[in-house]
Amino acid sequence: MSQAERDQAVAAAARLIAPARRGVAITGAGVSVGSGVPDFRSAGGLWQRFDPAFYASIDAFVSEPDRVWEMFRAVDELLQRARPNAAHHALAALERVGALRGLVTQNIDGLHQAAGSKRVVEYHGSATALHCIGCGATYPLKRARRSLHSAPRCRCGNALKPQVVMFGEMIPMGAMSAAQELVQDADLLLVVGTSATVAPASELPLLAKAAGASVIEFNLEPTPLSAGIADLLVEGDAEITLPLVVEQVEALRR
Repeated sequence: MSQAERDQAVAAAARLIAPARRGVAITGAGVSVGSGVPDFRSAGGLWQRFDPAFYASIDAFVSEPDRVWEMFRAVDELLQRARPNAAHHALAALERVGALRGLVTQNIDGLHQAAGSKRVVEYHGSATALHCIGCGATYPLKRARRSLHSAPRCRCGNALKPQVVMFGEMIPMGAMSAAQELVQDADLLLVVGTSATVAPASELPLLAKAAGASVIEFNLEPTPLSAGIADLLVEGDAEITLPLVVEQVEALRR
């Protein structure tokens, strides 16, 4: 996409976003790469160090929690350094001006909240708190940082894990219901930093489209969404394109 084409796409996106009153954004790993949180699957991602077939499995956590915590500590080290980037702040700005009423994220890093987004549905959970796989008790993440060589433990004796969805676990019903409610009532859907093609998150753009929402995709390159679901693709780094869109939306809404 040339610079002129990108400018045209940014302007077209702003014109679609400006009148929205019930907009929703869906975000994925791509939105946090600029914050130093690499996509686990990409070069340099954690899956090069930790085989997801083992480390991301709830069965492995139940059987060998101390070993799986090697990966969770690596995730925690990344997230302690991470800060919201311009894309996170742009989405929070769209919420402040009333174009977005909520955000569904597949990320576990808490960066949308840190940027100021108020209504965030954490579809895959959060790495910023712990819960017990036995009794369900919850704890702050700092409890894990006291235990450097083994899994942190609950008062009941069971291993604690971050409140993230691992392979073999279901999406929490509360998060799934909240996400579906948002997109089914949306007049606009932004898909940012994700292809949104892995079930069950893949259902959300379809629900929004069926409800009559305009769908705008912000990704580095075309995805399967681009061919038939998205009304518009703004191709490029969302850290650059989203702030440009926000400037134009704010001008149009004055």
